[in-house]
This record gives sequence, structure tokens and C-alpha cells, in this order.
Amino acid sequence: MTEYGMQTSSHDAPPSESGVASRKLPARGPAEVIQEHIVEIVSDSGEGAQRCGQSLASIAARSGHGIWTVEIIPAEIQPPHRSVAGASGNRVRMAAHKVTNVGDQADLVIAFNEQVLLSRLQAKEIKPGAVILIEDMWKHDKDPAIAENYARVTADVRAQGYRLFEIPMETECHKYVPDARKGKNMFVLGILCTIYSLDKALAEAQVRLTFAKKDQKIVDANLELLAAGRAWAEDNLAVRYMIPAAPVVKPQIVTNGNAALALGVVASGMEVCAMYPITPATSASHYLSTIFEKVGCVVHQAEDEISAATFAIGASYAGKCSVTITSGPGLSLKQEAIGLAVMTEIPLVVIDVQRGGPSTGLPTKVEQGDMMSAMFGSHGDAPKIVMAVDSIEDCFYSVITARKIAETFNMVVVILSDAALSTAQQPFDRPQFNADWLAPPVNQSAVPADAHPYDWDERTGIATRFIPGQPNGMHCLTGLAHDRDSHVAYDPQINEEGLLNRSRKLAAFQKTLRLAPVYGDEEGDLLLIGWGSTRGAIEEAVKTMRAQGHKVSSLHLKYLQPMASGIDAVMKRFGKVMTIENNWNDPKSDPLINDANRRYSHLAMLLRSRWLVDIDCWGNARGQPLKPGEIIRAALAKLNEDKQQAAGGQ
Repeated sequence: MTEYGMQTSSHDAPPSESGVASRKLPARGPAEVIQEHIVEIVSDSGEGAQRCGQSLASIAARSGHGIWTVEIIPAEIQPPHRSVAGASGNRVRMAAHKVTNVGDQADLVIAFNEQVLLSRLQAKEIKPGAVILIEDMWKHDKDPAIAENYARVTADVRAQGYRLFEIPMETECHKYVPDARKGKNMFVLGILCTIYSLDKALAEAQVRLTFAKKDQKIVDANLELLAAGRAWAEDNLAVRYMIPAAPVVKPQIVTNGNAALALGVVASGMEVCAMYPITPATSASHYLSTIFEKVGCVVHQAEDEISAATFAIGASYAGKCSVTITSGPGLSLKQEAIGLAVMTEIPLVVIDVQRGGPSTGLPTKVEQGDMMSAMFGSHGDAPKIVMAVDSIEDCFYSVITARKIAETFNMVVVILSDAALSTAQQPFDRPQFNADWLAPPVNQSAVPADAHPYDWDERTGIATRFIPGQPNGMHCLTGLAHDRDSHVAYDPQINEEGLLNRSRKLAAFQKTLRLAPVYGDEEGDLLLIGWGSTRGAIEEAVKTMRAQGHKVSSLHLKYLQPMASGIDAVMKRFGKVMTIENNWNDPKSDPLINDANRRYSHLAMLLRSRWLVDIDCWGNARGQPLKPGEIIRAALAKLNEDKQQAAGGQ
């Protein structure tokens, strides 16, 4: 996480662009003013491309640009070097305005070899005609096959119309460090700072911050590499851009979703986090472990997912709401324990950083595939509150809200994040501490003599929780069906009473919800409904389509179980309704698929079953964040569906 305050940035006027890599440029000249750019830095694992991207994003944010980053992570921990599958790096979207999503295709790519470049080309992540900078050491490689492959790929890239610049990274970095592999990322950062006219002092400050825990010699070497990259680009690259920046008027932080979740845990007053490491959730506990002890709290790494869940439940039973953090496979393993928390009505916060599935699936890729598991994964009737975060800032505040809900209603609250948010960076206003965020002191006053452990309120279903150690509060607690005195009971009426009151709490909470405002007009031709991390991409797509004259709006749901009232009324005001989700649905174009057997995406299924409305769905489970451009294409296809059907009938 990077924190920065009220700052403005001065920019040197950079040399003009000529498009010829080898041509020496004038010392000064105007840069092309642009509103935004998407940059990708890709390398083999271990070459620092991710750190380079993170540093670039922080410098841009400090300069007053809107940013959004997404890490490019290979599925294997140690993938083969120089392989298409092993591409590792970072995508950085920089803009003159607030950025809420990853955007569409990259405008500029820096690749440390031709194989990782191929991975991005094959994934169609690079815009036609984009600028590509590539390490040129491979054309001199001793292995003829490598040199030949490099020559073939670079020739093909030029033939496709990309603007290719070959850069002697290895040669230049060897002037400053013995192992160029450990210095290229800062050299490349210097190149990017020149290309995008970023402030020299801010860049140097970021390098010092990045290597603050290292020896001063390492800091100095990386500063030299940064300066060398800037100088090389000034002398050799005819590519210059200037993105207008807005002064930062409030203290802000730049952080990723997992760090924001961890900060939310601290701010919420929860004192125990129990988890078992799992991609992509692990970094939340890593960050939490560096700060939690300083405020007298504990991160417990259990021996497995089941133990993590039960440890958190035990800590919550002792008087303080606790949190367990996991991803999809871990959520599956925790389900029996979650059912225990539901039956015993012990408050618990579960954070699920979703990834691609099923089974071990796509560990480093994004998917919104756990909604149904979060709602209905436990056996029997186990009502839980399920909420989804829609931005990095929301990751922070949602944890605070979840803790309050869990302790107010003595319920399990599941927060759905995902891999897209976990590593993405975004600036937002530095939160100002509020004492109301914290959990209240543990109640140790005597329990009234006539009170029962499960005195369910007839209107809300809520019972006052007994905390161990309260005088007169001793009772036996199990996961078995029980009566108001917590005695094991199999009587049908007693069991039904427990089921009714646990469900009643969900209804009571639903009465407190307000429906989010519609983005766009309140009525129109098409309503797009989404949840979670897709919000930014959906709203950008809607904004673009509305500017083109289309009557399209969107509605984004934060609470998935229960849902706020009024959704049906909103849907009725639009001619067509379609959910946009990052999970699987059967394509209608498949010849085997029809209305009788089509599988809908998760939210579409829920909305169709609850309100009996003909809701369509669009999305994918390719492991990539949804992009505004593809959402626009899907929305236009839906709007033109009647015309297409009429043409087909003729």
C-alpha cells in the first residue's frame, strides 16, 4: 500500500514522437496529449515486471492520475522460462479521470522476451497498432532456435502493423548491476516515466519506498537503473505522451483489494483472523500479519481450512466477532463449520476471494463462481447474509459493515471479493477513523435469572447472545437442534421454531436495505444488472452507450442474500433486462441449447426464480476481468435481438 497526500506534479516537456526507434530526437519537444493509456509490462516470473507495474501505478497516482492495475499471474508457481504460459506482469490503466476497471486492450506493451509477448497477442489483449517495446538480447542468443524464433516473432509483429521498438535492456543494465535480470524492471520503469512524462522526483521517491528495507547500495543501484532508463528513452525513443493530471486535494492511499480487506478487518475492531493459505486470498493475511499484532490482535494460520473456520467460530463464541479468509475451494471445506455457526447463532465474517473453478480450476484467474455456494453450500437450511464488494475502496468499508451486521443479528456474513480486485490497485480518499466502526466491549454483566440462551424475539428472530463468563449464563452449546434453553431437542415443533427464527433474522435484515440507485435513466430499452467487481466495467459501458444515444441503464447489487426490495419495479420499467456476470452461462448460439435446458448465470437464475421475469444473461468464465468493450457488444446484440430474430424468420 502506498499513501500520499496533497501533491501536484511538474512535468518536463519531453521530446516529440517520430516513430523511428533508432533516430536521435531533439532534446525538447511537445508530447502527444492523451486522456488515458493502458500499459502492460510482461516478463518471466522473477524478473520484476509486477513490481515495475505497481511502481508505475503509484507514481501515476501520486501525480494525480486515475489508475487501475491488474496483475498478470501464471497458473504455476515456477513456470518454465521463455514460455507463453509463464507470462507474469502487470497491466496499468492510467487516465486523466477516475478509473474503475481494467479497460479494454493495451496501448503499449513492454515485453522481456518474445514468448511472453506472444501470450498477450494470443489472448488478444493488445490493441492493433499498439506500441511494443521488447528486450533485444534474444536476437544474439547462442541457441540458434531462440534467435530464429525471436526474429520470426518480431518480423510477424511488424507485419501486423504494431510499432515495435527493440531495447538493449541486458546490455544497458549490465553497466550498473552484475545480474541484469534483477535490474531490468527499474530500467523499464525509467523508460516508462520518460514515455509518459512522469515527474522525476516522484519516481525516485517511489524507488526509495520500494526498496526501503534493503541495503543502501541496493537502493542506489536501483536509482541508477531508473535514471539510466529515463536517459536511454530520451535519447532513443520517439514515443512521448502526456496524460493531464488533476491535483490531489485530499490525502489518499493506493492499495490493492486484499490489503484493503485487511485494513477493513483492523478498522472493524475484529481481533482474530484465522485462515489457511490459498490463492488468491493469501496476501490479505500476509498484509494483516504485518500490522495486526501492533494493535494487539492475532492472525492464526491453521493446519487446514476446516480448522481455520472452527478457530474463528471459537474466538467469536468467546465474545469477539472473528473473520476467516479463503477462496472457493476453501469455502467448500468450511461449509460444515459455517453451518455450525448458523445453528449456534455465533457471529462470523467469512471473506471469499473468488477464483476460477471448479476443483483447483484457475487459481490465479478471476471468476464470480461462488455466489450459489455462499448462499446454499451448507447442508440443511442455513441462512446467511451474502454481500459483494464492487471496488477496492468498498473492500475496506464492507468489512466494517459485515462485522456490525454479524454481531447485530448473530449471523454468518459472507463477503464475496475476487481475484480481479485482490491484486488490482486504485487510489481512494484516506479513510478517517470513526470510533463507531469498532465492536462494542464484551458484555460481562450478569444474565437475568429468567433469561434463556435462545430467547428469540417474535418479531426479528434475534436472541441476546450469552458470552462465556457472564454470571448465570452457563449453558451447553452443540451443533444439534435445540430449544430456547440450548437443550438438544428433536421435537418437530421445537426444530421448526429454530428454523423459523433463524430465517426470520434474514427477513428482519432485509427490511433495513435500500436499493442502490439506477445508473442512468430510471426507464429505457435495456437494463444491465451486475454484482461485485464488474461494476466499473458495466457502468463505463453504459456511459459510452448512452453517449451514443442508446437507452441503456444499469443496476448493481451489493446484497445478494437477502436482496433489497424494489428490484422488480425497476426491471418492469425497461424493455429488456440482462445480467452481466463473470461466471458461466450456456450460449444461446449453441445448437444443443434451448429454453428448456439452458443454464443461466448465477444472478440471472436468482432473479428469474424470485420475480418470474424473462431475464437474459451474458458473461464469461475465461478467467479474465470483464471489459467495457465486450459488455457494449453484448448489450448491442441484446438491443438488436428482435431485428435479428425477424431477419431469421424471413
